Amino acid sequence: MKIVVAPDSFKGSLSSVEAASAIRRGILSVLPSASVVELPVADGGEGTTKMLLRETGGKFVHCEVTGPLGDAVATQFGVTEDGTMAIIEMAAASGLLLVPAHLRNPRIATTFGTGELIRSALDEGVEVILIGLGESATNDGGAGMTEALGVRFLDKDGVRLARGGTALLQLHGIDISGKDPRISKTQFEVACDVQNPLTGSEGASTVYGPQKGATPEDVKLLDEALERYAEVIWKSLGIDVKNVASAGAAGGLGAGLVAFCGAQIRRGIDVVLDALAFDQHVKDAALVVTGEGKLDAQTQFGKVLSGILERCRKTGTPAAAVVGILEGERSEFAGKDIF
Repeated sequence: MKIVVAPDSFKGSLSSVEAASAIRRGILSVLPSASVVELPVADGGEGTTKMLLRETGGKFVHCEVTGPLGDAVATQFGVTEDGTMAIIEMAAASGLLLVPAHLRNPRIATTFGTGELIRSALDEGVEVILIGLGESATNDGGAGMTEALGVRFLDKDGVRLARGGTALLQLHGIDISGKDPRISKTQFEVACDVQNPLTGSEGASTVYGPQKGATPEDVKLLDEALERYAEVIWKSLGIDVKNVASAGAAGGLGAGLVAFCGAQIRRGIDVVLDALAFDQHVKDAALVVTGEGKLDAQTQFGKVLSGILERCRKTGTPAAAVVGILEGERSEFAGKDIF
């Protein structure tokens, strides 16, 4: 009997690798003859690079980049064993955890370091760059990232803008003549687990700005700045980022990746499962066991559990989930599509 064990991490308790190992031991304690395949997963956020390199082989590339507030940050990204794909977590260069709580300021925080990671990945000669979004300290629409790749953002006098979210209020023109030519020859895939648009009541600034240190006044200015950003991108490039689902992810970095890198944004769990050849692994399995820290009302909206169970439903493979917390009554989940 083949059983595939494919859990997410149990935040604050176990990594996905540790969770898979624990579940495997439990299965073998009652089914010692079972063939158990460990396939720990992630949704594109923290731990995605490590997990994918573990499963596909590859190496970490260490480098120093510009942090959210301009300081130097020692970080890393992954390159698969065959050298064709780089795996980047934007939080490794522009993440919220890189900034002490009392210094968080999305008005000036920049994604420039994420652009430097992309540039380093291009130096490795990869064909595909997979970027996981989430846990950002920034709200600059990916302008900092794009600047690091050779694009210039200009005010009405043709002067280069300062970095940071509110600087985009002065945006008047975009000069792409210096954009790294390797970008057009590289496939960009974005793993993202939120659907927020760039602006408005559900946009990057309103929903996520406060957790990055934005005051109500900051939120208003940042939203106006991203409105301006979208307007100038449309006028300069003919690309509509305002109406792209997930454009507001990571402080609008999703929008920047679409506009300047031609990126395809996909649900994080789907990107990861495809990279792991999940469907191939489960086609002859008798059971899939997944799991994560909490099962709640949000589980059906793009989380690891829902993504795995959707795949299992398509292949007709039975599935079970191990969770640390069940938030709500069992009756609330009975009969729902996620199961």
